[in-house]
Amino acid sequence: MSDDGLFQLGMDLEARDYEGLHMPAFDEPRSTTHTEDNITVAPASNGQDERLDHFIEKGGVRYAGSHLIIDLYDAERLDDLPYIEETLKTCIEEAGATLLHIHLHPFEPTGVSGVAVLAESHISVHTWPEAGYAAFDVFMCGDAEPEKCVAVLERAFTPGRSQVSELLRGKEVA
Repeated sequence: MSDDGLFQLGMDLEARDYEGLHMPAFDEPRSTTHTEDNITVAPASNGQDERLDHFIEKGGVRYAGSHLIIDLYDAERLDDLPYIEETLKTCIEEAGATLLHIHLHPFEPTGVSGVAVLAESHISVHTWPEAGYAAFDVFMCGDAEPEKCVAVLERAFTPGRSQVSELLRGKEVA
């Protein structure tokens, strides 16, 4: 894959000069503060710059974000691409996240794969309608509330059962 292709996928994070346009390695610094229910979005502590990060401090643990692995079994409507897209948008809205882009791909004869790219990270999906199974990845940082996506997905796809695992990404250890 070309460097330009990697850049378009967001995989090339180095600063580059493309046809005379300097492309910075990172977004402009932004400030985020939030306190609610013992959750604080804390500033970076690396001392290198004044940029605030979107790390979370909850219960004395500091981490980059919550990554939920959501498995739905015996679920419905897993081949309905417009319905899946609307469900992802509902997840994003209820979680308080910011949608940047959604791309979903239908498979023949069945199934859908895709991703919703968020300012706070992403939601990805892959479905196996013939097995009634769907795999969702929900990773969000900052003051977004990814756990709210679980109820949205369960209402939308009415699984016989679901399983949720949580990883605290970038968890700092003392």
